[in-house]
Amino acid sequence: MPYKKQIKKVPGLKVRKIQLFAISTCIWCKKTKALLRDLGLEYSYVDVDLLLDPDKTEAYDEIKQHNDNVSFPTVIIDNGEEIIVGFEEEKLRSLK
Repeated sequence: MPYKKQIKKVPGLKVRKIQLFAISTCIWCKKTKALLRDLGLEYSYVDVDLLLDPDKTEAYDEIKQHNDNVSFPTVIIDNGEEIIVGFEEEKLRSLK
């Protein structure tokens, strides 16, 4: 199943298209999810480490288009108009 079919959507205020690539055990990824949830923003996410190949490879290829280091969390705003790499609280808060 392509990774895009495994993306989870969190309901909330839809201000921009927010796509989060995360690792399920990453503390910074968990903080990013919690902050987006606390801000009440709608976002989609996928825990890349829980994907099976070739879905994982497909997700890595997508991330690499926006973040050469393929590090986590990677937040893609409005299909790449803005990229947030790592837990950047102020940048995430500014999305609201």
